[in-house]
Amino acid sequence: MNDSELIKVIIYTFNAFILMALVLILFFYYSRKKIIRQEIEKRVLESNHQKEILRSVILTQESERKRIAQDLHDEISSKLNIISLNSHLLKSNNLTANELQEIANSITDLTTNALDSSRRIAHDLLPPVLEKFGLHAGIEELVSECNNSKAVTIQYTNQLHFDLEDIDWHLHIFRILQELLNNSMRHGKASKISIVFNKIDGQNGCFYEDNGVGFDTKASFNSNGLGMKNIESRVGFLNGILTVDSKINGGTVVTFTFEK
Repeated sequence: MNDSELIKVIIYTFNAFILMALVLILFFYYSRKKIIRQEIEKRVLESNHQKEILRSVILTQESERKRIAQDLHDEISSKLNIISLNSHLLKSNNLTANELQEIANSITDLTTNALDSSRRIAHDLLPPVLEKFGLHAGIEELVSECNNSKAVTIQYTNQLHFDLEDIDWHLHIFRILQELLNNSMRHGKASKISIVFNKIDGQNGCFYEDNGVGFDTKASFNSNGLGMKNIESRVGFLNGILTVDSKINGGTVVTFTFEK
């Protein structure tokens, strides 16, 4: 091989390396660009999901505040107004003994009803049994109240230990069950419900099943039902995973995991 041929080989080899280098650079550039784009899209989706959960939490809180305000107005405020009016009537000097006794009885009855209503509202906000004796006792009371209605039969089994110190954490689980039971009885028309607390893939979990009319999960989730969004946000707060399986006229199965 003469010098000119050697130079040509060196030039071709050099050009080949340059070309390969350019190809590799372009490959890594566009691959990196694609990865960055996918990461951005992922974060946007996660951000939108978090915003949707936050929105559902805010809507749920506002709905709960409105319900409590309405209960206070209907159950307590109205009764207190009547008690106030009757109390002013007692100052009158023109009342007979029977009229005085009738007004006094009315005030007593209204006061008793107002106290009962205040206890019911306080119970709804934080059930005393749940606060004093823990989640297991709270769920037992909730199930008993539903079973006493005779509209549904609920079987409840618990294989987990709930620590009384985690009451704030467990209140979310209690609210999830309240929402699920409400959905099953009011919307699902269920007559039988099963609630089982046990380990699910090594994590604390709940298996919930009813024999109701069921629903199209895609349509329901796309419509952003407030109840289900509320459940989803609470499970997220518990660092758990929620799965919902349902079909029209096929009942509903809900499982969720949680820490503690």
